[in-house]
Amino acid sequence: MVSAKKKLEAEISEAFIKLQRDLVGRGPQETKTYILQDMVIVRFKGVLTVEEKHLVNQDHGRKLVKQMRQVLREMYSKNFEEIVEKYTQCKVLSSHSDISTKTGERIEVFIVDKELEKLLEQT
Repeated sequence: MVSAKKKLEAEISEAFIKLQRDLVGRGPQETKTYILQDMVIVRFKGVLTVEEKHLVNQDHGRKLVKQMRQVLREMYSKNFEEIVEKYTQCKVLSSHSDISTKTGERIEVFIVDKELEKLLEQT
């Protein structure tokens, strides 16, 4: 039997993949969600487009990719937070994001208003 925590982590990952496909036209190669204490951490692998992979080979290009991704993140942060709130039934207090132009990974961290991990262990 799959634990409530593992099930929720998988559901959140799937929701993020679907949103990315709807917004950008393609999703990450791999998405994994981790629930740890009052945090929901989502790790995306293979997020760079073909064009971005070319750009990150030079210093100016890396800065452009990071800037563009930050602008996009700000545009869609409400959508990301809504996914976390919908699936966890917790309020998102803050969220943070970064992308690695070396590995093509992006990470999203959401701080929620409850000790979600403990709540899931009780179910």
